[in-house]
Amino acid sequence: MGKYNEKYFKDNGMSSNKIEDLVVADEQILWRGKPKKSAFIWSKICTMLPIAIIWALFDGGFIYMLSTTGAFSSMPTFLVVFIILFFLIHLLPVWLWLSNVITAWAQYKNIEYAFTNKRIIIRTGILIDIKNIYYMDIESVNLRVGLIDRMLKVGDIYIKTKTEAVVLYDITNPYFITNQLQKIVNDIKVDMNFPNALRPEENQGFNTKYSADVDFNNDKTKIN
Repeated sequence: MGKYNEKYFKDNGMSSNKIEDLVVADEQILWRGKPKKSAFIWSKICTMLPIAIIWALFDGGFIYMLSTTGAFSSMPTFLVVFIILFFLIHLLPVWLWLSNVITAWAQYKNIEYAFTNKRIIIRTGILIDIKNIYYMDIESVNLRVGLIDRMLKVGDIYIKTKTEAVVLYDITNPYFITNQLQKIVNDIKVDMNFPNALRPEENQGFNTKYSADVDFNNDKTKIN
């Protein structure tokens, strides 16, 4: 039976919400960052904004019409209560948008990303949610830079694993960070799949040869 440290799970008094408290003894932080504040807040404001405006104008116009025509005064009380409750529920997209905007600062305050020599640590949420992504599980790292992102000089990094997909939002210097992350993923995968002891001293490479004479638009292969 292997040895174990009885004090391994002992609380050392540190807050587990902080990135540095999640790093183990032989782990190093290579990069850490947060979304750009202005870009993150604006993205929260703009998300669902057109839908919220259209929804509010439609329901507001209907409520205004009922109020100005005196329709409410001629209705039974239970029907007035039903209409009020209906519109409170029907305005759900507006409430969702308002909630997203109001909580934007709390979300931004808690968001932090970190790349270590072992994994990616993502801290998000109003109540703090910690997610760990190990480099061996990553299948692709892609960058998306929209029009507004380009104006604010940020980008969103999309990380796809075998089981999930996560996004690092509104990262400054996104091209450089994405390239570096892709390099880390590739290097660690190579080290894990081909340890130094198993690597040949000389690598002859692939023997496959390609010719410019090949016509990829003219497939003569027939399926019998």
